[in-house]
Formats: sequence, structure tokens, C-alpha cells
Amino acid sequence: MTLNNLYARFDWAGARVEPTPLSSPRLLLLNRDLADELGMALSEPQWRDLTSGNQLLPEMEPFAQVYAGHQFGGFSPQLGDGRALLLGEVVAPNGSRWDLHLKGAGKTPYSRFGDGRAVLRSSLREYLASEAMHHLGIATTRALSLVGSEEPVYRERVEPGAAVLRAAPSHLRFGHFEYFYYSGKAERIPTLLDYLIDTQWADLTKDQAGYTALFERVVEKTATMIAQWQLVGFCHGVMNTDNMSMLGLTLDYGPYGFLDAYDPDHICNHSDPGGRYAYDQQPAVGNWNLQRLAQSLSGVIELEALQLALGKYEYRLMSTYSEGMRQKLGLEAWEDEDPALFRDMFDLMAAQKVDYSCWFRRLAQQASTGPVPDSLLALLSTPEAWNDWFGRYQARLAREGKPQAEKAGQMNAVNPKYILRNHLAQQAIERAEQGDMSEADRLLMLLARPFDEQPELDHYAMPAPEWAESLCISCSS
Repeated sequence: MTLNNLYARFDWAGARVEPTPLSSPRLLLLNRDLADELGMALSEPQWRDLTSGNQLLPEMEPFAQVYAGHQFGGFSPQLGDGRALLLGEVVAPNGSRWDLHLKGAGKTPYSRFGDGRAVLRSSLREYLASEAMHHLGIATTRALSLVGSEEPVYRERVEPGAAVLRAAPSHLRFGHFEYFYYSGKAERIPTLLDYLIDTQWADLTKDQAGYTALFERVVEKTATMIAQWQLVGFCHGVMNTDNMSMLGLTLDYGPYGFLDAYDPDHICNHSDPGGRYAYDQQPAVGNWNLQRLAQSLSGVIELEALQLALGKYEYRLMSTYSEGMRQKLGLEAWEDEDPALFRDMFDLMAAQKVDYSCWFRRLAQQASTGPVPDSLLALLSTPEAWNDWFGRYQARLAREGKPQAEKAGQMNAVNPKYILRNHLAQQAIERAEQGDMSEADRLLMLLARPFDEQPELDHYAMPAPEWAESLCISCSS
């Protein structure tokens, strides 16, 4: 393991800040597989002290980054790492580069009126979600370790403090570029772009052509990520530009949620009553956010090149989504009726509040001939309303002629049986707050194999209970 902090050399891009240690920390979770990948052979006491801010590694230079962002459509000229510190950049044995970012490390110059702390509830939610997304094959930050403490933190109620150490190839956000553009310091933007090229995309040149190619990659990676969100029914909840990664990573897990009953207008964030970041709005918001980034890069990339790159967003998103949806339905070749088949399916799902993940997983049991399986019928409040759709779907399967076992295997490889439903996360949080991490450990093992049959844990794959509808997730989550 090699440690450095290239970003901390940009003194104008943030501030050097020492973490405020958590008192009496306890190591609650450690991602040993990721630690091994990074070459970080630390003892459990070392992980505890590092994640709690009590003892950093010798080469670490903690640094709070400054950035701006469009939050719920309105521009905030200065945000930044208000409760997080970039501790260093690890060069792993395989040559990959990872930022280590400590969240819950205390106040920084960008804390505004916050206390810089994190609570166990939100920290565990981030740990669980980032690992769940990783094992679903969706680009994301990763969780390395989690510590808890009896130190009280005040949110809607007094909660136990915590901190999570997360890792990613880079934590650069759209908001970094917005900050320098709107603060009259646009001459520093090429330095940030060069940093991305040096650390992530060494095949690009440090000139306008290279910057244009970099922006095109950001556009396409963002489109791919959001299409994958839609395919698994993931709602981010706070798609502000400061929560958008330059590498197309799912970043900053707060009031997220996976769909239970299918609802295209689903709002997972109680702090978003207008539904700006509703499930069906995510693709459009991604495009809007990229336009804000393009504006910030307009001094180093020609307008026409920016427009051409932005024009690739919709194609990449729709092609990724369409191909993914055909795979979810066990279809291979494109047919002209596919959009209508998808649209009618979703209309019926919405009308009958069909569980999203259970529907696609159980659809693998549907053959090209014969009755609809009982497991599917159990999800439908009015099965007869589906007669026409099932007839069309079976005819479509028959035209492709794929053997049932082969089709089912391919569908199960893309339709997760297990997802991180809100009520499952809540149950793990409630136990963790009582000092019992067994449910969190069980969820992490379960979600590491989301596509596999795990018969002894089938009850985790059932639709959410009615009481789960009352769960309230907000920006403080």
C-alpha cells in the first residue's frame, strides 16, 4: 500500500483540517475484502482508531474539499466537506487508486451551522447501500469501516454518533467545478481536469481535445449509472449537483430507497415534497445536472463540443435501459413492439401496485406456453387484467424459442432476488442502536449475493410489510 494525498497539494481547493476524534469508539463493521484489495493490512484496533479519527496513518494529510452545487434547483455558492475529510489516496497493489474519505470527522470550515458529526443510523445506511449497489454491479463509492460511539449527536432526536470510512477512485463532484466557475476562479478548472487525467484517465491529453473527451466520458458514465438505477428500482433521493460524481459513481447515500410497490412517481425523500427527485424524474435530472457541469466547463471546452457531448446522454441512457429491460424480461432481439410491451407492463404494475423486484424475479418462471405461475399471480390484485399482456409476452418468448431453463437462468442473473429494502435497513439500524450488529452482518452477507438463491433467507425476498409504508426517510438520513 502506498499513501499520498495529491489533492491536498491544491491548498486553494479546500482546507487542511484535523479530525475531531470520537470518544470511546467501537469498531462495528470492517470490509475485509476491500481492505485486502487496497493492501491495507491493519489490525482491528488500528481500523477503530483510524475510522474514529483518533489515530491517522503517518502519511495521511486530512483535507476538507470545497465545492458548490445546485440543490433542489437553487444554486448554493459554497458547500464543501462539512463533516468529511479526504485522508489520503491509496495506491493499491494492483495499481488502482482510491481516495479514503472519513465521514463524521467533526467540523470543517464548510460545516456552516452543522456539527460535523454523523449518526449511526445514517452511517449504517450508507455502508449497507454502497455495498448493496456494488454487488448489483452499479458504480458506487465503497464502505471500508464503520465505528460507533456513545457520544450523543443531535438530529430530530439524540442519536449515537458514528463515522464511516469510504473509498472511491475519486470523490470529485460536479460541484467542485461549479464552485470555481461561479466564484470567479475559473482559471483553476484546468488544474482539476488535469488532476482527473493524471489519476484516472492517463490516456487523455491535457488540452481542449482531452478535456472534451473527459466530459464525454462523464456524460456517458452518468447516463449508464442512472439507467442502471432505473433498472433495479433505485431512488437516490438527493440528486443535487454536489452529489454527482465525475466518475459516474453513486455518491452520498442519504434518503435513498429501492422500490417496493412499483410507482413511477415514488418519492423516497420526505424533504422533497414536490418530487423533483422522484424515481421517474431521475433520468431528466441527470441531464439537467450535466448541463450545469457543461456551463462550468464552458471556458475550457468549446460550446459546440459541449453540446455534442450532451447529445450523447439520452442515447446512452435509453440504449442501456432498453437493453437492460429486454434482459430483465428474458428477451434478446429487438422488436418494434417492445416499447409498447414495456409500457403496458408498467401501467399494469402501477395500477395494481405490484412489487417491483419480486415481479421481475418471479417472471423468470413464466414459460412461452401454459398457465401463469402461482408465484406471479400472488403479486397481482386483479390477475384477469393481465391476460392480454401475458398472451403477448408468451408469444414473444415463443418467437425467440429459447429453452425455458436457459431463459430463466439468464433472467435470474440480472434480476436480483434480494435488495436493500427500507424496512430491512431499519431493522438492522434498530438492532445496531441496541448494540447488536448481527442483523447488519446478515444483510451484508445476503446482499453480497443478490442474484443467488439463498433458500434459508427466502423471507428477505418477500414484498415489504404494510408497516414499511410509514417509514420516513429525509435528508437527515
